[in-house]
Amino acid sequence: QVQLVESGGGLVHPGGSLKLSCALSGIRVDYYGIGWFRQAPGKEREGVSCISRSGGITDNLDSVKGRFTISRANDKKTVYLQMNSLKPEDTAVYYCAAKREILSAVPTCASWYYQNWGQGTQVTVSS
Repeated sequence: QVQLVESGGGLVHPGGSLKLSCALSGIRVDYYGIGWFRQAPGKEREGVSCISRSGGITDNLDSVKGRFTISRANDKKTVYLQMNSLKPEDTAVYYCAAKREILSAVPTCASWYYQNWGQGTQVTVSS
């Protein structure tokens, strides 16, 4: 059974940093592409950054480019989202999602692409 568990969220001041973790179990992690998504109150879920099984990366949001970095540690069965220079508009519930891929898959950051989802972790950026 595929399980994804996010952690690392919390309350942070503007300009601060957080590192989110997505712990995966029940799968061969190196066979899967992983995406980070977020959903703010009253808004649709949006893809933030996604990484293919081969390590290709798509940063889906212009607003986070240069501030957020996705990475994966297959040996630890974990995918990370390092978030720096956080802004109030980054406040949202952050989700990770997984999709089994062929080796040549390109990183895809669309909700419909992913089969398995975590429960989310709240990130609040406020002074």
